[in-house]
Amino acid sequence: MNENLIEDTFAECFSGKYIRALITADDKDTLKQAAYDSTSTPSAVIGRIEGGVECFVDKDKTPDGRIGAIVQYWFGLDDMEKYELELSYRIRQDVLVKPFTKMFNYTKIDDGKGSINMMKQVGHCGDGYEWIENVYNREMINVPIAVPDFQIENELYYGEGIMGANFWYMCKTKEAVLEAGKLAIDAIMDVEGVIAPFGICSAASKVETNYPWIGPTTNHPYCPSLKKDIKNLSKVPDEVNYIPEIVINGINMDTAKLAMKKSIGAVLESEYADDIVKISAGNFNGELGEYNINLLDLL
Repeated sequence: MNENLIEDTFAECFSGKYIRALITADDKDTLKQAAYDSTSTPSAVIGRIEGGVECFVDKDKTPDGRIGAIVQYWFGLDDMEKYELELSYRIRQDVLVKPFTKMFNYTKIDDGKGSINMMKQVGHCGDGYEWIENVYNREMINVPIAVPDFQIENELYYGEGIMGANFWYMCKTKEAVLEAGKLAIDAIMDVEGVIAPFGICSAASKVETNYPWIGPTTNHPYCPSLKKDIKNLSKVPDEVNYIPEIVINGINMDTAKLAMKKSIGAVLESEYADDIVKISAGNFNGELGEYNINLLDLL
C-alpha cells in the first residue's frame, strides 16, 4: 500500500442518532429488496433518514430462524417526532409490503439512548385490528395484511454515533472508480456497526451554497469538469479525472475509524492502485461537525 498517496487532512464528522434493525424473510430476493429499498435515498442532509445495509446474516443468527439483514437508519436532528415519522415511511413502504418479512430491534439496549414505539406509525397500519403478542422472546406487533401478516418488534431502540466519516480516492480511470470502490464497500461491510449510506458517491457537496432552498450543492473546486473554467479555484490534481467519495456512519468513533482504515487500505491495495493519484477527505473548517478524523492517524 502506497501510504504516500494519503493527504495530511481530516474528515469532518458529526453526531447522529441511529437505529439498528434486523429484517428477516423466507428468501434472499425478498430480503435484499426490503433491506436495500428501506435504506435507499440517503437524505439526512435535508432533515430526513439516511440508511444502509450493514450485513446479511444466516438463519442461526436470527430470532425466527430465517435469513436476515442488519440495517441502520440514521437521523441528524433532535426532533424525535420527525425521526419516528420518517422511519415509519421506510418501514411501511419498503418492508411491510414485502411478502413474509419481519422486523426486530438490533440496537443493543445498553448502547441505546431511548426507544421509538412502533405502534402509532406502523402498527396502526392494521386500522385497529392489529395486536401485540409475545413470540421469539420478543413483544411483537402483528399487523394483519393481505399476505398475512407483518410483524415488527414493539420498541426499536436508538443510540448515538458518528455520521459523515469519509474519504475521497482521486482516480485517473473509470475502472478505478467502480472496481476499487466496490472493494472499499466490501471492506466496510466486514466491520460490525458501520454502513456506507451512499455506496460509491459521485457528488461531494459543501456547506455554503448559492441556492439555500436546495440544501448542500456541488463542491465546485473538486469538480474535474470545471478545472479549466475555475483555474484559480480548482483543487483537482493533475491526471485526476474522477473524485468519488465513500461516506461512513458508525455506531461509535472506533468503528468509524476502523471502517475508514480498512476501506482506504482496500482501495490502495487493489489492482487499480496505480490509477489512484491521491486519498483525501471532505472537511469544512468546522462548519459542519464537531469531530475530525485525520487520515494519517489511521495508518
